[in-house]
Amino acid sequence: MNRSELVAKISEKSELSKKDSELALSSFMDSVVEALSNGEKVQLVGFGTFEVRKREERSGRDPRTGEQITISACQYPAFKAGKAFKDAVNKG
Repeated sequence: MNRSELVAKISEKSELSKKDSELALSSFMDSVVEALSNGEKVQLVGFGTFEVRKREERSGRDPRTGEQITISACQYPAFKAGKAFKDAVNKG
């Protein structure tokens, strides 16, 4: 499912216009990104948790040359599905 299909599904289920559904989806995504950028967690009970995780600096290999390189430490967004979400997916 892509973004436009998701907007259409939200519009159908909520009886909102597609324009309002697009605005709601965009607002949700912007709010999650903003919270994660500020170091916060977004926890939706039954659905899951969006959070920022940290990766330590590590060594790796350049696939083209085989040379040993250092990969910098970084932060990355992660999602952990909640129990109700996992159960719903496993039923279908």
